[in-house]
Amino acid sequence: MTPEQEPLKLPYAVSNFEKLREEGYFLVDKTAFIRELERYEVPVFLRPRRFGKTLWCSTIECYYDIQRKQKFDSLFGGLSIGKKPTGRQNSYMVLRLNFSVVQVSFNMVEMERNFKSTCEGALEYFLTTYQAYFDAALTLDSELPIAKNLERILQYARAKALPPIYLIIDEYDNFINQFITAQRDDLYKDLTTGDSFFRTFFKAIKAGTESSSIGKVFITGVLPITMDDLTSGFNIAEIVTLEPALHNMLGFTHAEMDDYLGRVMDAYVIDRSLFASTRELVRNYYNGYRFLLNAPDSLYNATILTYFLKYFALHHGEYPADMIDPNVKTDVGWIERLGGGSAQALQLTETLLNDGGLPFDVRALSDRFNMNRFLDRSHYAVSLFFLGMLTVKDRNTLGFPNQTVAEVFTNYYNVLARIEVSQGYNEMFSVFVKDSDLGKLFAEYYRVYLGQISAQAFDKINENFVRTTFFELCSRYLSWAFSFAIEVNYPSGRSDWEMLGRPESAWHNQKWVVEFKYQPKNSKQKITDLTAPEPADIAQVKGYAQHILASFPEYQIHTAVCVVQGSAGFKWWDV
Repeated sequence: MTPEQEPLKLPYAVSNFEKLREEGYFLVDKTAFIRELERYEVPVFLRPRRFGKTLWCSTIECYYDIQRKQKFDSLFGGLSIGKKPTGRQNSYMVLRLNFSVVQVSFNMVEMERNFKSTCEGALEYFLTTYQAYFDAALTLDSELPIAKNLERILQYARAKALPPIYLIIDEYDNFINQFITAQRDDLYKDLTTGDSFFRTFFKAIKAGTESSSIGKVFITGVLPITMDDLTSGFNIAEIVTLEPALHNMLGFTHAEMDDYLGRVMDAYVIDRSLFASTRELVRNYYNGYRFLLNAPDSLYNATILTYFLKYFALHHGEYPADMIDPNVKTDVGWIERLGGGSAQALQLTETLLNDGGLPFDVRALSDRFNMNRFLDRSHYAVSLFFLGMLTVKDRNTLGFPNQTVAEVFTNYYNVLARIEVSQGYNEMFSVFVKDSDLGKLFAEYYRVYLGQISAQAFDKINENFVRTTFFELCSRYLSWAFSFAIEVNYPSGRSDWEMLGRPESAWHNQKWVVEFKYQPKNSKQKITDLTAPEPADIAQVKGYAQHILASFPEYQIHTAVCVVQGSAGFKWWDV
């Protein structure tokens, strides 16, 4: 099936708004936020990787570009902002910069050359696009620093009373963040202090806003630290990341996802009976991002959700074998940078897997956040928050947003702890495929996987560690036939561990629900003395089953309780 033949074109890897609209791609309409964004003159909006920042930059470029005035109806007709424009539409010359394409070098002279090359290309495109406004004699001087060339253009625009410039900078900190992960703090400091080419460039932008040749600025990125360290040279920026009215500007809400999924299923004639179970699946894997304590909705990562939906559509209702888009897996190398080495990274990862997150002070999210604070151990939770690895769970805790992040961290833990997960497991999973005995499979996990953990580490692990690592291992070997979930919310509480047969598998509509309990090795009650699970645990897991059956009466539910007592052993009961 060619893209032209697709009944609904899904915009995976499409970040050009004009292409998306002109070629009929599906669009989740976020344009109402353009109106809210106009409240700020130099807003800086931060979000983790792959949240749709580039598409949003393209959207506002198309909205404000004076050259696209004749296209306004075709681009924005039917959309929220098209029905009620702000009055500033098509009234700017748009200069758009994308710093993610700046080639990284650890030689400062070469780095300046690469930055200059990227910016010169953007400035030349700008002069060509708006050549009707600029004298042909105004060209870039390759001998001058890039900040000087920008100043020349801005001075000309002011002198000739040209339409104001709307400056868009996408991924402003992309190449600088690579200095941080490479532990080249010396280069980071050189770039953000003194008269570096980067700092001078932002000073030129500031001067342009003060002279009104730059009418508006919009900046995206991931971390606030570079902007904070640039403050003395660019103190006009407004960090709007935590503004409640902008919380849902990027990423999809539950209602938007439900509409998206429904449209895909209808367009590709996928059985609507799969809607509820598919919605539950994608919520577990891609939802859960909450950037404010009292956010009205948790958000989906837009890019990863579209990855799933495109596969789901083109494969007629089948789920991808790997629920994590291989192109957008979280860069856990940041963990090693935060920890200051692999040993510290292992300790931090163990803490995250055991606790499911880290404590934090909610006020720290809006505090000044420079490089020193980013690498301060007491602020690791907030650092991971901005990287998209943790999200707001409650007033005191930042936790994993979803199973995708939990799985990525578990993989990283396995690497750091040198736990073998690629060999020695095929037989145990082959046996499960034949007999569907999850208790027997857990016994093999306990023997093979947990058997590799040192006694010292074993004393630290808890219930959360067990269910998370068991989930990751099962997902690694059984994702072709099952989907998995941990901590699923029900009216009576949160289930610990779930497994559901995929629609195309022999286990379709079969679901396992497990309640895990963990006791320290030195517990007064020995694991060998346990003869039955606690009645409260049985009631808990059966309560989850009842809630599930109320929504999915066609499911066949298998329930179990598992008690683990450190390295002393475990007991498993099918109940």
